[in-house]
Amino acid sequence: MLTTRASAQDVQSKIIAAMKNSENDWNKGDLESFMKMYTEESTMMMPTGPAGINKIKDLYEKKYFNGKMPKQNLLYDDLKVTLLGEKYALLTGKFTLSGNNLPERSGRYSLVMILTKDGWKILHDHSS
Repeated sequence: MLTTRASAQDVQSKIIAAMKNSENDWNKGDLESFMKMYTEESTMMMPTGPAGINKIKDLYEKKYFNGKMPKQNLLYDDLKVTLLGEKYALLTGKFTLSGNNLPERSGRYSLVMILTKDGWKILHDHSS
């Protein structure tokens, strides 16, 4: 278990930095790099129930991207990390999609994060 404040702050900083990097990947139109925040085992809660990584990518490609570029820019803010042990954390925050003469859309999310050999990744995504 993480016991020191410095360790907890380090984990929080790493998770937030990873999310900000994925935000940048989205805004550059690099969906492949954006998807690296997920693992092969990742799930996302959808109206029909949890969906796996292929459906997650399919959703982003069809609903949020126009070919190689996103339909709108992505901004993450109000990020809060709650540690759930050494390898797990809960990340909550707000997303905003804006630009391209489309109505601004925003919502909240909760992500279960897992520490992998490649850093912190999204294990489960529940966005609304």
